[in-house]
Amino acid sequence: MLLPDSLPSPQRSFLTILVFGICAVLLAASPAQAQKDPGFQGPFALTNAQILTTPSDTIANGTVVIRDDSIAAVGANVSVPGNARTIDCEGLTIYPGLIDGGTKLGLQEVGSLPETIDHNEIGELTANMEAITAVNPNSVSIPVTRVHGITTVLTEPSNGMLPGEAALIGLHGYTQDQMHLGDVELTKLDFPSTGRQGPSDDRSPETIQKETEKAVQTLNDVWDKAELYAEIDSAVAERPEERRQPKFVPAMDALIPVIRGEQQLLISANTASDISAALDWAEERNVLDQVVLSGVTEGWRVADEIAEADVPVIVGPVMQPPSRESDRYDKVYRNPGLLHEAGVTVALRTNSAENVRNLPFHAGFSAAYGLGKTDALRAVTMAPAQIFGVADQVGSIEVGKRANLFVTDGDPFQPDTDVEHLFIDGYKLPLESRHSKLYDEFLNRNPGLEK
Repeated sequence: MLLPDSLPSPQRSFLTILVFGICAVLLAASPAQAQKDPGFQGPFALTNAQILTTPSDTIANGTVVIRDDSIAAVGANVSVPGNARTIDCEGLTIYPGLIDGGTKLGLQEVGSLPETIDHNEIGELTANMEAITAVNPNSVSIPVTRVHGITTVLTEPSNGMLPGEAALIGLHGYTQDQMHLGDVELTKLDFPSTGRQGPSDDRSPETIQKETEKAVQTLNDVWDKAELYAEIDSAVAERPEERRQPKFVPAMDALIPVIRGEQQLLISANTASDISAALDWAEERNVLDQVVLSGVTEGWRVADEIAEADVPVIVGPVMQPPSRESDRYDKVYRNPGLLHEAGVTVALRTNSAENVRNLPFHAGFSAAYGLGKTDALRAVTMAPAQIFGVADQVGSIEVGKRANLFVTDGDPFQPDTDVEHLFIDGYKLPLESRHSKLYDEFLNRNPGLEK
């Protein structure tokens, strides 16, 4: 802005400072305005919608009322509160928010940059590492994930035998505490592999056998120490004035809740022999009723054994080739259906960070290859909620539960379906992500290309 030359020098100086100050404020405000719109709470009334309250229960034409962070009413004859923002959902369907039972979401930004990866701990025994403390609420992958209807994920540490504690998180919040759902944590155990690791594994059978025995012995040694540590801790707690406190060992201390039966044990195992060995080990250690199996690529081979042990499984990723060249191409796709047919409680996972958004398609493949649409939807809603002990909060659309739901114009397992509205904890969130920003930017280039 040009100032009149006729102004006295003091006034020119004052106005110059004022103009630059205003410009600085405007420039400072611009980046904030360029950021995504924040979510906001209602109350809301979603009317005239088909509502899948659970995978097997549908209201043909109903209303969902959201107040604060919860579902206040749902049904065919629900009155719309006078102060509610009404969203007409005619022709649309409301689903409960989807749950991914195993990811690295929030713990990884760029796979090729180690400094952006927080799930990969160093060492075999880091059971005291808590994934929730490393979750990045501002991860670019979180908005990319939730605009596909995914509202909750389990995020896991990795590397080593006991890499730490996985955490259940909701995909909205600006701190780890805001995102941690139900304070759910599971101690993760990567069970020692008992077989060949893929086609490129050229170890001799004798070498494989020796390394397997050594790894299992290491696990047993660690567990023996953990049981002794827990026993000493209990003895000291009974009479603290008479007993000497044991030396604090963080990894051993973190295993106490599992030893005492107070925390679930998430065992990752994929081959049939590993799964069987893991179940036998858990039974010997009296933790079988706390076990959740994860991965289970060859679960279909020992489905009856898993069902007899009454252990739930989190299967995935589903969209991958079979583990053996001799297996049919579709064995991994059929794995969830075969496990369900045997009587196993099945949930699904992507085991990804940037591609958790594909969870609906893992469910779609499972549905098409034997699980069926209803049970596939259950495997990404009610089943994981029940496995993690939060079925009273999420997994279905019922009064009193968290308002985690999304509205679509079609089948959520189909790639051409659009999510029209998304709610997490009652917040209506913008359907904006890094992907949508890039789409908008390159769709509306100015200047455009002339050649």
